Amino acid sequence: MLLYNELQFFCQIPLLVALIVFYLFTGLAFTDVQHLTPEHILCDNKGEYWIRKPREKTTNMCNIPLLEIPLKLIDKYKHHPECERKNIVFPVPSNQRMNSYLKEIADLCGIKKNLSTHVARHSFACIALANKVSMESIAKMLGHSDIKTTKIYAKVLDRTISEEMQTLREKFAV
Repeated sequence: MLLYNELQFFCQIPLLVALIVFYLFTGLAFTDVQHLTPEHILCDNKGEYWIRKPREKTTNMCNIPLLEIPLKLIDKYKHHPECERKNIVFPVPSNQRMNSYLKEIADLCGIKKNLSTHVARHSFACIALANKVSMESIAKMLGHSDIKTTKIYAKVLDRTISEEMQTLREKFAV
């Protein structure tokens, strides 16, 4: 995976890169980021920041702990003129424009997959699963009311299966 700064240098579209990285670290959908306001970013009694926001599509509440990278991205854009004028966190271009840029980047990189902003939401679920975040927690962060919906996003990784089976290997080793 390319690092944020390398991508930023490569594609020369810092906002696009910032948004894709933000989607990857939060699992939010395009429209949820588009309507994200500073009021949705809350600090708990432990000093940890969260996104607490109803999904635009379903109104189900998302509760997403913010890691350092998305916090830095929020901070980077907080004084952007459009963000201040509209009271939003990011100056998000249209979904059509975002997906057009992603297609262009995919073409330049020789990526055959049809990239879209929604692919990042799926990637978030896969990354979270690969790092042992429970399906229930992922469902809550994605704002799903039914875990069956989350399972569509979260493909079981071979590595995860292997790690989980290690316990049985150790139990039944001869």
